[in-house]
Amino acid sequence: MNKSIVIPCFNEKHTILKIIEKVKENLVEGDNIIIVDDFSSDGTRNLLEKINEKNIKIIFHEKNSGKGKALKTAFNEELNEIVIIQDADLEYDPNDYKLLIEPFIKTNAQVVYGSRFLGSNKYTRIHLFWHSVANKLLTLFCNLITNMNMTDMETGYKAFKKEVIKSIDIEENSFGVEPEITIKLAKQKCIFYEVPISYAGRSYLEGKKIGIKDAFRAIYCILKYGIRK
Repeated sequence: MNKSIVIPCFNEKHTILKIIEKVKENLVEGDNIIIVDDFSSDGTRNLLEKINEKNIKIIFHEKNSGKGKALKTAFNEELNEIVIIQDADLEYDPNDYKLLIEPFIKTNAQVVYGSRFLGSNKYTRIHLFWHSVANKLLTLFCNLITNMNMTDMETGYKAFKKEVIKSIDIEENSFGVEPEITIKLAKQKCIFYEVPISYAGRSYLEGKKIGIKDAFRAIYCILKYGIRK
């Protein structure tokens, strides 16, 4: 199964080239990378403009719109059979791609989430307590709406069959895209799997962007897309 790695990016000059190299180490012939720069202003764009490789497509937004908008842009491109979202920082390890892809190969999975909370022999950086609590509460709230028992709805590692992710219209520009995608695919009765992944979460001093306002937006989106017919 060939895969497309989608990288939404905003102001990640310190990590973007490193993550691209790590992604490339986990590609096989026929895989590709789609990077959407969401109008970075820190020099990230200058770094990306120097990349000229046949299996890497880079799209530049003309204004900053958010992760959801960047994903929508990428999903409108030509995609391989499996689509994996990869954040532009170093929190998620591309060496875990094989774990994300395995359920597609061995089961009838249509959606696979990489969970930071399943527990395994994978490494997890000791991280922000309240951030972890918020993630678990948002996942619980989403589970109540979808009648699923996932452990990590907010994970940055989401993988899809191409036809599944192309079947929905993404409306959210912000981080609210995480519950939006989950709820819309759950309503389509897609088959979800979770796999344990490693996680090296960064601090706000290191550049973490998601915050309390995004948690409230996520709650709003869970209600919005959960109630909508």
